[in-house]
Amino acid sequence: MMTLGDAPVRVALLGCGVVGSQVARILLEQADDLRARVGRPLELVGIGVRRTTDRPGIDPALFTTDVPSLVAREDVDLVIELIGGINPARELLLAAIQGGKSVVTANKALLAQHGAEIYDAAAAADVDVYYEAAVAGAIPIIRPLRESLVGDAVTAVKGIVNGTTNYILDQMHTHKVSFSDALADAQRLGYAEADPTADIEGHDAAAKAAILASLAFHTRVTLDDVACEGISSVTADDVRAAESLRCVIKLLAQCSVSPDGTVAVGVHPTMVPLEHPLAGIRGAYNAVFIESVNAGRLMFMGPGAGGSPTASAVLGDVVTAARNRVRGVAGHGESAYSTPGITDPSSVVSAYYVAMTVRDEPGVLSRVADAMARRGVSIAAVRQEQTSGGSGARLGITTHRAPDGNVRAVVDELLGGGDVLGDVRVLRVEGA
Repeated sequence: MMTLGDAPVRVALLGCGVVGSQVARILLEQADDLRARVGRPLELVGIGVRRTTDRPGIDPALFTTDVPSLVAREDVDLVIELIGGINPARELLLAAIQGGKSVVTANKALLAQHGAEIYDAAAAADVDVYYEAAVAGAIPIIRPLRESLVGDAVTAVKGIVNGTTNYILDQMHTHKVSFSDALADAQRLGYAEADPTADIEGHDAAAKAAILASLAFHTRVTLDDVACEGISSVTADDVRAAESLRCVIKLLAQCSVSPDGTVAVGVHPTMVPLEHPLAGIRGAYNAVFIESVNAGRLMFMGPGAGGSPTASAVLGDVVTAARNRVRGVAGHGESAYSTPGITDPSSVVSAYYVAMTVRDEPGVLSRVADAMARRGVSIAAVRQEQTSGGSGARLGITTHRAPDGNVRAVVDELLGGGDVLGDVRVLRVEGA
């Protein structure tokens, strides 16, 4: 990479939505401070958009709908990609890298599916790829995993990495509202999209889990490797059951090293004990909990979305990449030297809460316990109450740690018998 001499670092911004407009604002309003921090001016030379519209405080001449030409400009040193999605973002980032430009992106979906291609291209071109804003908004979590903890051995990463689902679950616990009412409230406040599928079904969190696992364990984890379960089926009964166990339900992204050395990666609604640090994360906030051999337990929390918070993370990467351009170097890239493989989801061990409506008659509990014993699932506690109709009983069983496949096999066996009337729920229990 060539040094820039006294020339400014010229920046192309792709996308000017909620986050992009805030990035442009900061680049323009804080130009003097950014210049002092980089050692050269950061010059915004163009903004690629799908359609041109007036943005207050931004020179209309900066906007262009010819985004490929903006990326191809020879005077551009650094490209910020905030378009989102897979294409055309992938083609534009690869074109920028192949043109010798460093890139900053917040595109978790792209990195979770095509990260290896992008990282390899950047290494070949000797340019930077930074993506702090791709996971947990303003919370600095990528850099600690990529740099601060690189001399340690991370054993687990777990966290609340989707503000929409955390807000919904928090409302269900705090205000005793239904899932649908909590979702509608989140949409009204702008926390949830009109189509909330990616959030509530866990896909957004799964993409972030893939990125976190890749960094934590120095391997390459893709979205397809992540076992994913959303919160759309969480009910008020589940919330009440969690509270009876002194827990709250959180959608957790969990990444850990299994006993056989493989990497377990999943996203699941999970009962979290009230004494766990993640239990107290309220509203749309995010938090990531890291366990490592030498540093021990660390937690990072803060706003996980929003224009200004996410723009803060983007600008942090921009300053770092710009400093490297000024010095004529590329920062440390990906360290995916390990190929441990992915743990079979059925082998992942956890404690569980299994609830079901059963016949209210002698012998049922004994037969349920026998089914669990045959599959090696040990019962830790039992909770039973009469159903409102009086025709059955609601049985809630907390298990000791057991393989996921064993617990699912018990449920399948019970559903095939005559004791279970229906409404079976299975939730993981953290730390039990």
